[in-house]
Amino acid sequence: MRMQKLFKRRRQEGRTDYANRLHLLQSGAPRVTFRKTDRYIIAQYVTSKEAQDKVEIGITSKNLKSYGWPKEFEGSLKSITASYLTGFLLGKEIIAKKLKTPILDLGMMRVIGKNKAFAFIKGTIDAGVKIQCPEENFPEEDRISGKHLKSDFSKTFKEIKSKIENDLESHSNEHKKVREKKW
Repeated sequence: MRMQKLFKRRRQEGRTDYANRLHLLQSGAPRVTFRKTDRYIIAQYVTSKEAQDKVEIGITSKNLKSYGWPKEFEGSLKSITASYLTGFLLGKEIIAKKLKTPILDLGMMRVIGKNKAFAFIKGTIDAGVKIQCPEENFPEEDRISGKHLKSDFSKTFKEIKSKIENDLESHSNEHKKVREKKW
């Protein structure tokens, strides 16, 4: 009885769409979840076994600070640019760990073209993960690179993107050397 109240409450609060969740779980494929809060973007690579979710990789847009996100733009860690870079970072981690191709889980978020969710998807696709999505839903390149912001962010955007690429490539090379080394 208690579980029925919990399900009803979560459905009424608009927190869980159980029909959608059931379809995602029945697919058997891992999921990439995208959530936005008032301050950050949260992305996770989630696998499920018998309706028990396990987060394999969890990334927030706060991780972009370690790649050179400027202090004056800390308030925009939930922007379209931050969404793209968070998706790019998650995609590079998925490729580096050689995980299965995921499906997208947006939760209860409304699906509107050219928004933060589609910038996140574009970042994940640009990292090399094969997720199907029509091109017309992606934001314009000017918005993704940050040219629309008060001060042009495109140069910093390119620097952060190259740091993510270089960092994860060197990280995977170190793992290869460790595996090849005989003990």
